[in-house]
Amino acid sequence: MLDFGIKDAIDILIFAVLLYYIYRLMKESGTINIFYGVLAVIVVWVLGSEIFDLRLMGTILDKFMAIGLLILVILFQEPIKRFLVVLGSQRRWRFLHNIFHHNEEVDARALEWVMPIVYACMSMSKSKTGALIVIEQSVPLDNYAASGDMIDANINTRLIENIFFKNSPLHDGAMIVAHNRIVAAGCILPVSHDSDVPRTLGLRHRSALGIAQATDALAIVVSEETGNISVAHRGKLSTRLSSTELEHRLNAIAIMSAK
Repeated sequence: MLDFGIKDAIDILIFAVLLYYIYRLMKESGTINIFYGVLAVIVVWVLGSEIFDLRLMGTILDKFMAIGLLILVILFQEPIKRFLVVLGSQRRWRFLHNIFHHNEEVDARALEWVMPIVYACMSMSKSKTGALIVIEQSVPLDNYAASGDMIDANINTRLIENIFFKNSPLHDGAMIVAHNRIVAAGCILPVSHDSDVPRTLGLRHRSALGIAQATDALAIVVSEETGNISVAHRGKLSTRLSSTELEHRLNAIAIMSAK
């Protein structure tokens, strides 16, 4: 007779909650396909070795599971890195601080920088001025900021346009925004070698995707050739965004970062 008690129910409940939390984290970090793949292997392993008692299949899967973690780390270094970045982000644990410290004005202050960036991107899009703006979230971008020229200025539409003006010495690099301020400009970012990036997109787009794969930052690109606005976030690149779509995305991360 199956002995099922309250401890077993608690055990199953805790496991289900952890599994759902890992699912959400991997979905946010762009590594959900790895989650599905690992889950499929575990299901086949349990069915083969535990339920149907298939000896050959069970033995093969037992050996595979023994070295499966090492294989995953080797094959999926970048996706796993993104997952760990999201898992360890300060925002994940900030709710503990918010329980004891609530500020009703935080959302208003958090949104102050959104519209100046949107207006600057709209203007540069019309004039086909190339731009790359990176917005820091929970992962510090100090190392990337150090590769450029430190500015430490309030976020201002005209200042952003002047930074990316074609004759400006800083227009080729990335501008980094952190803590509602322009931290640095002319910064060097890691370049993505993802084969899914269309060949028509240039170095700015690959750099935006590269920083979005290495950190949880959001990167905005204004194409110098077409004037199209693109956004890279959570390891994915979205192209041809309207000003309204850009505003919605920036509002979302601003509110999320403030929580």
